[in-house]
Amino acid sequence: MKTVTVGIDIGTTNSKVGVFSEDGRQLGVVSRPTETLRDERLGMSYYEPERMWASLHSALQEALEPFADARVASIGIASMAESGLVVERSTGAPRSPFLPWFDTCSEPQAALIKRESDPFERFVRSGLHGSFKLGLAKLLWIREHASDALVGGDPVWLSASGWIAYKLTGVMAFDDSLAARTYAYRIDRRAWDVEWVRHFGLPEGLFPETVPGGAPIGGVLSELCGGPLSASTQVAIAGHDHVAAALAVGAIRPGAVYDSMGTAETLVGTLDARELTRDDFASGLSFGVHIAPGRYFWMGGQSSSGGSVEWLRDVLGDPALSYEQVLALCDAAAPGPTGVLYFPYLAGSGAPLPDSKMRAGFVGLAKSHGRADLMKAVLEGTAYQLEMMKRSAERLTGESIDRLLVVGGGTRNPLWLSVKADITGCELSLPGVPEASLLGAALAAGIGAGVYADAEQAVEAARRGLAADGAAARTIAPDAERAAAYRALYERGFAPLQAPLRAFFAGA
Repeated sequence: MKTVTVGIDIGTTNSKVGVFSEDGRQLGVVSRPTETLRDERLGMSYYEPERMWASLHSALQEALEPFADARVASIGIASMAESGLVVERSTGAPRSPFLPWFDTCSEPQAALIKRESDPFERFVRSGLHGSFKLGLAKLLWIREHASDALVGGDPVWLSASGWIAYKLTGVMAFDDSLAARTYAYRIDRRAWDVEWVRHFGLPEGLFPETVPGGAPIGGVLSELCGGPLSASTQVAIAGHDHVAAALAVGAIRPGAVYDSMGTAETLVGTLDARELTRDDFASGLSFGVHIAPGRYFWMGGQSSSGGSVEWLRDVLGDPALSYEQVLALCDAAAPGPTGVLYFPYLAGSGAPLPDSKMRAGFVGLAKSHGRADLMKAVLEGTAYQLEMMKRSAERLTGESIDRLLVVGGGTRNPLWLSVKADITGCELSLPGVPEASLLGAALAAGIGAGVYADAEQAVEAARRGLAADGAAARTIAPDAERAAAYRALYERGFAPLQAPLRAFFAGA
């Protein structure tokens, strides 16, 4: 009987289910939109939890339909990091709004947390800089606006991955990499920060058991079994989507750095687990528990990278421009830098200068600039921000970053890749992995279920699978002349303008 593994990736824009062979070959993928709803009364976005489960369950059934005679060894679930909801422990019934990571409704609560703590002390414990995105801020918002969610009934906070894992198994859990995005977890001890949670008067037992990423939490519930799914199919929370993707691209050792281009963009590297320092804090990067044993990841993110492209699609067209029209605009753009600086802060800025009050803007527009220039300027602005993160990581590690592994939906835009290579001065290596987080989730669960002996064997299996599929790795090198011109714009404009822009928005 053929053995397959399954990956689930719960994303901001789309959620996907993928089926993979043991050697890492992608056998099929089914995608569903991640539906975001809006409550204008409360001024916040949310997901409907049962609707999310129904959508993903339907996608899982559709993805497995061609494999009725196979055996699913494991299901791994990766997701956007900070999104979550409160459920009742005994029944699993949702008790709060399901809050997405990007909603800024919890900014006042994040400010309260900051006043209640020393930022460096919290960083050493959590690896994080305070933010409205983090789970603790969202829980304090829930206490204020949906207080019944945390009173009685033994409430439990679950991540998006944890919610779907619970629906599949009946078991509530967190993996370490997602627990580390709550601001209520100590990465130095691999345990919930009980004293810190108690400081805010939150219920005891609010956070469930934590397990390593990819560790099985249980088998599939009997009522969901049938076809290739059985009670022996092991379900695992594969964790933070960007960390799971590290398995798929082989970025599990120090020195390997990869860039994940989605609605949000993230630069991720690996280091051996150690005590965090003042230099780590000053870098503006965040740190967490890697899926590879004994290691941390460092991470810099910009929440409105692909999101900036989506925003401009809506602004420039009614209805929104199609992706074919976006690519046509890119083809129409003049060669070389536009000379326009776009600051990609539609939802605040991330690393290395995290600031929820920062906002986006264009500097240097002229009457001669058209739609193609605006589109290219947005691509340039996200690449300038990536260069800021890269330089911070280089200062932190003491090593030059000359090569980036690049994955994600943004890799389908050739101009974006060219601009990114020129602005960062890096050789971009596209490993040919069509769905890195999805494959990473399947590999992580495969390790936990014994399909692979360890992370190294899983990475090697994925490499062989790509080769067997004929997936062509690509390399994009920077152009020296354009790189010099972009470097001048970055050093003369993008970097120096950060301080006055932050001062302006701080007083707005």
